[in-house]
Amino acid sequence: MPPNLTGYYRFVSQKNMEDYLQALNISMPLRKIALLLKPDKEIDHQGNHMIVKTLSTFRNYVLEFEVGVEFEEDLSIMDGRKCQAPPGQPEVSGRQNLCSSSPTPQISPPVILLHPCSAPVV
Repeated sequence: MPPNLTGYYRFVSQKNMEDYLQALNISMPLRKIALLLKPDKEIDHQGNHMIVKTLSTFRNYVLEFEVGVEFEEDLSIMDGRKCQAPPGQPEVSGRQNLCSSSPTPQISPPVILLHPCSAPVV
């Protein structure tokens, strides 16, 4: 069983994001918006079931899946893509993508640093 990742994570920094988005053929306007965003993540991890909420000022996005089970991720509301996510366990380091698109870009995925913190007061 993977380590429990339940918590709220605040965006700290990112590396290689623009080159990666360009390799995925994301349009320039959408790339520019993505680079301005500082999304937080809220993760609810119960056993092998995970719900990952990406929270930003532009758009919120919810991803729900079972760890170790391949699934299709519909990113049409974000950038028009559908991805087949490989089975595997998520890594906190961010080195393993949960979603890879086809064709796979010949560039290293971005590294996004998130800091665990308490959820913001609403």
